[in-house]
Parts: sequence; C-alpha cells; structure tokens
Amino acid sequence: MKIFFSFYFLLFLSTGVHSFENTKIKIGNFLINKYEITIQEFQAYADTNNYKTLAELNGGGYEWGAGWEKRNGWNFRTPYGSTPESLLEPAVHINRFEAEQYCKSINGRLPTFDEWTKAAYQQLLPSKKFETNKIYTYPSGAKAEHMNTQDLLAFNKHADVTKLPEGINGLVAMGGNVWEWIADTKNNDSLTAGASWWYDSGKTKKSGAQYKPSNFYAIYVGFRCAFDK
Repeated sequence: MKIFFSFYFLLFLSTGVHSFENTKIKIGNFLINKYEITIQEFQAYADTNNYKTLAELNGGGYEWGAGWEKRNGWNFRTPYGSTPESLLEPAVHINRFEAEQYCKSINGRLPTFDEWTKAAYQQLLPSKKFETNKIYTYPSGAKAEHMNTQDLLAFNKHADVTKLPEGINGLVAMGGNVWEWIADTKNNDSLTAGASWWYDSGKTKKSGAQYKPSNFYAIYVGFRCAFDK
C-alpha cells in the first residue's frame, strides 16, 4: 500500500496535477485570464464534451523545420509527442476556432487586439513595480526581461505557466512562451500576439503581432480568454 501511494504521489507531482485557478484579472471594462489556457483546463473541457481537435483527428500538429512539418502524435495532450512534464503547460496545437469554442464554453471569448494590448502594455492596476497608466514597450516593462524567449529565459520550449514571472498588470507570459490567438481577423487569417519561445524578445512588442491562417495549429500557438463580466 505504501509503495502504491508513493507511486501515485510522484505521478501527481511530475504531471503538475494540483489545485490551479486561472484567475481573471479586470482591465477596464473586461477581464482576461492571468495565464494562458493550460493543458489541464483544455483537457477537462475536451474530456467532458468528448471533443477532438484537428491535430488529434489528423494525427499530429506542426513544427517549423524545412517549412511546416507535421509531427505525428503531437497534439494538446502530448505537445511534443509524449507525456508533458506538467499539465500546466499551455495548451497548443489548437486553432483559432477551437480556442474560440473553448472560451465560449466558460462564458468567455477571445480578446480583441485593443484589449490584449491594453492588458499587455499599459499598467492600469496598482503596482509596486510599474507606473500606473504608463504604456510600456514590452509585457515585462520598459525593457525585455524574464520572458520565455530565445534571448532571455531560453527554455527552448514552452514552460509551465506557473513557473514564469508576472509582468504588466500581474499577467503572466503575455510576452513569450506561446503566441496567443486574438479575435481580430483579416480574410481567412486571425491575429496572434505576444510571440513564442522560438523567437527573440523583439517580437513580444505590440508591432510583433502576426496574422496566421485561422485553421492553423502548431507547437508555438496557444491562447487565453477574455470576459465581459
């Protein structure tokens, strides 16, 4: 019995399955998740609704190599093709429509670019570190620091969201870790912001936002939700 308990206790620790709340932070007239939506959160939604993402249905997600290369078995449950180190890593290999559907399931939506940038770059809440109402260059403040990008923290992959530091407005990983789907669209493309671990910190500026095909899914792209109340 002792051995049995020890095994499951270690499993509990290794997978990051523990009490976790993705707090909503109020920014003006909307709220936004403190963290990117995690594997744990999306998995609960998918299991409850018997939901399969396109990456699962199509046998894998994408990574940049000699162009976009499909990686068999890569999906939000197994982002790199095997059991993740933590279920509190961001949920990736999810396209814009799948992200939007998840947000709707929790009475939320994808943030607009105006909302996302206000939350990421303008300090609106009382802070000991940042000046209230000041607009900063990076989600980390006046200079690029403590973000999961190639030239800073450089994990060389996305990280457990609870292991990364808070930035502007107490939000985590608005710069680096993974690109985040935004509500704004242009033809068949949707905006993504914040950049991923694969880029350097320059891409985490507001000007670094990129449009991607709305049905695109890859290791580099996740999301967080916004709420009207």
